[in-house]
Amino acid sequence: MIDAIAVVGPTASGKTELSLKLAEKLNTEIISADSMQFYQGMEIGTSAPSPQERKKVPHHFVAFVPPDFEMNAGFYQNIARKEIQRIQSYGKIPIIVGGSGLYISAVTDGLFEGPGKNEEIRKKIKLEIETYGIENVYQKLLSIDPHYAKKLTSKNDIVRIVRALEVYELTGKPYSEWHKEHKEKAEPLSVLFVAINWDRNILYERINLRVHEMIKSGWIEEVIELIEKGYEKDIYRLKALGYRELIEFIRGNQSLEQAIENIKLHHRHYARRQIIWFRSDKRVKWFNASTSNDLENIVNEIIREIESCELTVNIKEKDKCFLFRLMK
Repeated sequence: MIDAIAVVGPTASGKTELSLKLAEKLNTEIISADSMQFYQGMEIGTSAPSPQERKKVPHHFVAFVPPDFEMNAGFYQNIARKEIQRIQSYGKIPIIVGGSGLYISAVTDGLFEGPGKNEEIRKKIKLEIETYGIENVYQKLLSIDPHYAKKLTSKNDIVRIVRALEVYELTGKPYSEWHKEHKEKAEPLSVLFVAINWDRNILYERINLRVHEMIKSGWIEEVIELIEKGYEKDIYRLKALGYRELIEFIRGNQSLEQAIENIKLHHRHYARRQIIWFRSDKRVKWFNASTSNDLENIVNEIIREIESCELTVNIKEKDKCFLFRLMK
């Protein structure tokens, strides 16, 4: 029996629409695993489900904390798993939705939080980055913990590089070793992972179109309101796609046309990193699509697989493949 369905994949691939259709057919609830949709007042720029969509299908963890709240994967894992258990208690299969690989992994596989933060060590590592550059510090991580370093989707991932080096300095043990030991103890969920596979050019066109739609829907006004509420520093801390570019436009540092082109470019780069992340997870079943009309067929195919009561699902537990009986 599966614990949940996870709708994953790159930005603008149709995760929200697919999850809504699935949730309605299965009469269940949706748990957001999008690291930017957690924040209030950022619904337009993060393409969060609309109030109407949230009213139609119960959603959890969408716009539920202010932008100055320091959300992290460990905290999310705890609250999301409690919500999963509650939904399961009604005899329903919850649907986890998002493109944030770390948060998806946190709730489905369990997450190693490790020792607490050490600001002194973090400052020292960040000073190394400022002095010698991120590439130099990445090479340091590569020599200490090649397994973890090679799993990073970007050599410029300062947050994860700093954390890995911090844990090593605190404990003398590579971060990947801590993860390995934790996963042997953690109880992963049995999850049906699904994603929509688009031709790259079609996906990029969907991204471009969505950026224009978000602008028309009031994204600039959303950013202005966040600034007026004093959240500008939090926007930079969160690194939410597109917000920095719009701040530059609002401050008069670039034209709206240039801001929009930069936003499209950064979203395409992000989509590419997401595809690499989820392609590396062999549990994910990709469904081909060429138009939005294909989503209904994909939903029906997923439902048929569930109702067939038989599906092979790879889970990260001692690198074995288990056969789960899927039940309604």
